[in-house]
Amino acid sequence: MHLGKSIRMERIFNRNTGRAIIVPVDHGVTVGPIDGIIDMRVTVDKVAEGGANAVLMHKGLARCGHRGKGHDVGLIVHLSASTSISPYPNAKTLVASVEDAIKLGADGISVHVNLGDESEREMLRDMGQVASKANEWGMPLLAMVYARGPKVKDEFDMNMVRHCARVGEELGADVVKVAYTGEADSFAKVVEACCIPVVIAGGPKLDNDRDLVKMVHDSVAAGAAGLSVGRNVFQHSDVTSLVKTLHHVVHDDMDVDEAMDVLSNGGE
Repeated sequence: MHLGKSIRMERIFNRNTGRAIIVPVDHGVTVGPIDGIIDMRVTVDKVAEGGANAVLMHKGLARCGHRGKGHDVGLIVHLSASTSISPYPNAKTLVASVEDAIKLGADGISVHVNLGDESEREMLRDMGQVASKANEWGMPLLAMVYARGPKVKDEFDMNMVRHCARVGEELGADVVKVAYTGEADSFAKVVEACCIPVVIAGGPKLDNDRDLVKMVHDSVAAGAAGLSVGRNVFQHSDVTSLVKTLHHVVHDDMDVDEAMDVLSNGGE
């Protein structure tokens, strides 16, 4: 691996466990400034204090939402965007470059591809070109790949998710983010078919903390390299305690019951 890429990967992934807690806060472009990401510096402070490995945001947020004090946390700059206002919300377009991320001091970049969308070919082309450029610069690339389109009956189907993970791997990503299939056995089949780290998406806001902790625990048990979860983290009533708890699950292999006890004690 390119030395620069190796160094940057160590700022995103725990070098001892090879796993990561990534908190995306790029939702403002898609759905606006929702609860939890109004004041970005407060949000990132809470996430960093909890021990997250990295946050993921658009280029313009880095100036008002990254570190000025406190715990360090890796920075992943997201290059893709669309809005929920659009008649084509699943059609992602590039809004930043690898060079933009380098100038911001980023540790990684990310792109979003929705397989099955009518604009799939443009998103695949963009991802392939970004992967080539990122490799030249030694910049880690996280690919968010989901199955979303007219022919997709179930985006959480194991074969669909396997396909998504494989697309990320084959087009040159260093990490791929996919939907969780719902249980460990099927997700293990996703991981086994992909030779790069696989992290899970959080999806819609979950009903309770235990569901989130169990999802993270089971995915890691299945071989996942951690998580990239947004709303289920930054919209929590106690963000720092939740991230501390997830840190124990991801990096210390803590079981679900013990993790719930830790969360009830403020993450300690």
